[in-house]
Amino acid sequence: DCATSWGSVLYALPKVQCPNHPDAILVEDYRAGDMICPECGLVVGDRVIDVGSEWRTFTNEKATKDPSRVGDAQNPLLNGGDLTTMISKGTGAASFDEFGNSKYQNRRTMSSSDRAMLNAFKEISTMADRINLPRNIIDRTNNLFKQVYEQKSLKGRSNDAIASACLYIACRQEGVPRTFKEICAVSRISKKEIGRCFKLILKALETSVDLITTGDFMSRFCSNLGLPKHVQMAATFIARKAVELDLVPGRSPISVAAAAIYMASQASAEKKTQKEIGDIAGVADVTIRQSYRLIYPRAADLFPTDFKFDTPVDKLPQL
Repeated sequence: DCATSWGSVLYALPKVQCPNHPDAILVEDYRAGDMICPECGLVVGDRVIDVGSEWRTFTNEKATKDPSRVGDAQNPLLNGGDLTTMISKGTGAASFDEFGNSKYQNRRTMSSSDRAMLNAFKEISTMADRINLPRNIIDRTNNLFKQVYEQKSLKGRSNDAIASACLYIACRQEGVPRTFKEICAVSRISKKEIGRCFKLILKALETSVDLITTGDFMSRFCSNLGLPKHVQMAATFIARKAVELDLVPGRSPISVAAAAIYMASQASAEKKTQKEIGDIAGVADVTIRQSYRLIYPRAADLFPTDFKFDTPVDKLPQL
């Protein structure tokens, strides 16, 4: 019964249509605000309200300013913090009372939580720009930070430390992991503090990240070192094989990747020193040496069969 009554109400609502061509889809003329029948040209409805942006463009503004006068895009991460009005400071006599106090007090236009989140979003954007991370990672980081901030589960930790840890997690979740040292280099927080926040956030949000592997860093490290494709492929193969043969138990994937790059580069014409590789990978020379010593005895089994040696396996440095 209820459905029938609603149906009759909807049916009774006036429908804008051409009296001669009721099935024709009307065309809207935004400039004039008219609804026109495409069959006969009859203006069926006039003064249609345009719900689009209110444009005002002047020739001298075209290059520099957005011509929309409808305010900034709404930020879904803020609780209406962008729908506020600022009252500028008065200058005339009418702006002050007889005691010289301003008549129009500008209340705090944004809540403290929104202001803290906005500052964190700026910091996240700055850090991501420094290491050339794309927009989707920034958005994921912002969402992670908002979840953590609203849960209030990391009270006592600085927002910058939480933002850095969220950026690290977002990179891992998006499949483009960065090392703690790389995140630490673009933030003002110590590696130890970012590591602590990382563990606390995973626990608080009950989320997880995939384990990092040597392949996650290989292409970036090799391209930063200027190594050719065949050396990169050999280094990837060596690292994967070393892990499969369990030659590097308990070693960090980053140090294993660095040792594999060192071995592949030493066997090719594009030789790189431990220091050069260590600077790019963010690991100490001694760490590379320790991992290299573990894989060196099986070097002959680690190279791909089609690799073109510039230096034979038996002539590789023993360290």
